[in-house]
Amino acid sequence: MLTNLYDIVSQSAAIYSDKLALKFKNQSIDYGDLLQRVDRDAQRFAEVGLGRFQRLAVFLPKQFETVTSFFATARCAGVFVPVNPALKPLQVQHILQDCNVRILVTSKDRYEVLAESLAQCEDLHTVLLVDVAADFAQQHGHLHVAAFHQPEQTAKSFKLPAVATDADVAAILYTSGSTGKPKGVVLSHRNMLVGAQSVSSYLKNDATDVILALLPLSFDYGLSQITTAFLKGATVVLLDFFLVQDVVRAIELHQVTGLAAVPPLWAQLAKAKWPEGAADSVRYLTNSGGAMPDALLTQLQGIFKNAEPYLMYGLTEAFRSTYLPPADLPRKRGSMGKAIPNAEIVVVREDGSLCGPNEPGELVHRGPLVSLGYWNSPEKTAERFKFDPVMPKGALLTPMAVWSGDTVKVDEEGFLYFVGRRDEMIKTSGNRVSPTEVEEAVYALDPAIVDVAALGIPHPELDQAIVVLVAMQHQQQVDTNAWLLQLKKVLPSFMVPKVLLQKDSLPKNANGKIDRKLLSGEYQHYFSEGQNQ
Repeated sequence: MLTNLYDIVSQSAAIYSDKLALKFKNQSIDYGDLLQRVDRDAQRFAEVGLGRFQRLAVFLPKQFETVTSFFATARCAGVFVPVNPALKPLQVQHILQDCNVRILVTSKDRYEVLAESLAQCEDLHTVLLVDVAADFAQQHGHLHVAAFHQPEQTAKSFKLPAVATDADVAAILYTSGSTGKPKGVVLSHRNMLVGAQSVSSYLKNDATDVILALLPLSFDYGLSQITTAFLKGATVVLLDFFLVQDVVRAIELHQVTGLAAVPPLWAQLAKAKWPEGAADSVRYLTNSGGAMPDALLTQLQGIFKNAEPYLMYGLTEAFRSTYLPPADLPRKRGSMGKAIPNAEIVVVREDGSLCGPNEPGELVHRGPLVSLGYWNSPEKTAERFKFDPVMPKGALLTPMAVWSGDTVKVDEEGFLYFVGRRDEMIKTSGNRVSPTEVEEAVYALDPAIVDVAALGIPHPELDQAIVVLVAMQHQQQVDTNAWLLQLKKVLPSFMVPKVLLQKDSLPKNANGKIDRKLLSGEYQHYFSEGQNQ
């Protein structure tokens, strides 16, 4: 029985010991070697004091150590926190402080950039660097900075704590909230194991698959490529790319069979140059993180002639919610599909009663994929994690369900269709962005700023593009291009506004707040017909 995320590595190592597990650049490791590396890393983490439920953060691009650190932390009964490698120091600092990280795994160059911010993280006691000599060790203030890798010698014996049940906490994934800083979604081992079993079942994954990992491993969608592959003994190819042609070459070189992406990346791949037969190995495509435009899907089907497209909808708070079976695509185009295996999706009215066919309501996800809530945030948890509208009222302990905040409707056959977002989250390039976080960065540019509004405006390639409107004291003129350059230094690329516009003033509603609904309507067609892109 699988109770710890680590078990999927040990299980596949026992069955597929000599089969390739991971490829990175010109290197590869088999499942037997993967298990040895994970065990060695677990011993290292125990040596520097990682205990049960303590948090270990990983701030690295995709590489072997990134992956092995996740499973080694699970082996220690700790909690791993993948940090998006695109984040800037202040955002990394927020995550480390918010979930009281004790150990950070990163590289020397990243540590040097982070050093000032890490000094503010009181709970952090150890930083392990993956690219320094094995005997490296320094003390920087309250931080012990040492090598991740140790000399090849007989390891000391450490008693590693065991995960008591699969309900124990395994990971915290950070996602932006509708207001304020990113919040951490707490996942149990059960959440991640059931998720891997569910997704691999409907994608029909097996040991012959070669899955290309393009998405950040800090996203549940990206991390899923690893867990589903390892569960089935498949091979994962790790790839961080600068040019879309690098993806084309990797698919052909490694004979990739499974490919997951978000709409903006699919749009890039549709425009790439594809040599004859380069995409023939791909047997399935998956899309999440935003709706797939119909015209784009048609283009992709012309490129990936042997691939079945799986259009999916997911919530970090519940990992994955729905998928549209490829066989139903021709007659249900535009649908989000139905619930994935071992999940139930219902559409409810504001009073919690179930909606009828084609009646718009809120999507609610129930079942074992529902996460444990938001870390350190009982108020935000109570907003999103509420009573289960399906559970009989006689149950003494009613389990929680995730109320998505998204409005959907379901047809007579049970297929779901997305209607709109109830909150103000911006969905851009597969990322959920908090308008407040963008606005705070803009406000910091000049004390003469009066009002700022960050809006998510429909865009043909990005799902939504970020448009920022700003009003100044005395209507003084500013260099908005220079401001955009400054924002690029403090915000990750996916948070940088596509457009920054100066206005004389911003409209207010009856409560004196900026009228976002009015502004969103005014700029709704800003990027239409190929203009202002």
